[in-house]
Amino acid sequence: MIAAYLDSTNLKPDSRAQDIITLCEQAARYSMAAVCVTPYRLPLARQILSGSTVRTCTVIGFPLGAEPARLKKEQAFWALQNGADELDMVANLGALKDGQLEVIRQEVSELMGLKAHYDFVLKVIVETGLLTPGELIAVLHLLEGLKVDFIKTSTGINSRGASLEDIQTICKHRQTQISIKASGGIKTLAFARQLIAAGADRIGSSNALNLVMEEMAEKRP
Repeated sequence: MIAAYLDSTNLKPDSRAQDIITLCEQAARYSMAAVCVTPYRLPLARQILSGSTVRTCTVIGFPLGAEPARLKKEQAFWALQNGADELDMVANLGALKDGQLEVIRQEVSELMGLKAHYDFVLKVIVETGLLTPGELIAVLHLLEGLKVDFIKTSTGINSRGASLEDIQTICKHRQTQISIKASGGIKTLAFARQLIAAGADRIGSSNALNLVMEEMAEKRP
């Protein structure tokens, strides 16, 4: 079932409360993995999803990742206090392009330190569409060393989202069982299945309901 892989996402700045309510109700109805919303909408999502198996997720440092580590930690702390089960943090992409991996090590370590007090999943967004293969491999190994739960491909706002090549590169070079979340531009069930077959453990999509409906339509006589 594709639903079990899906992080149903709405990070649009003009989304209304009813949009988030509908997103959560649909995710609960089809037992999706998680719902990912902006921090402002997190308490509402937590309320609607109460009693369901769907996990609540929000973003940290979205969409540019350019905040100092201290601010990202404060955002994460607030989100965890307000019911987040999962955090999708955008890595400091400027530092990554400069080769300053210690900056990323610091900010990720700050969030990983919160695991001493909260039970949550941390996904780090590295924006694969902006990276060379060498940069992707370097940050992958850094995240593995820090025991991050997921490496995530994209925010969905840049030149491209997830690609099969991204997933293949990560799977080829990873040295641990770090999980992979593919996101950005995943609009068809066929593409989602290709990404899963290549090694993706989660699919982040603002089109999640349509993917579920496409799968259900296949099963109709």
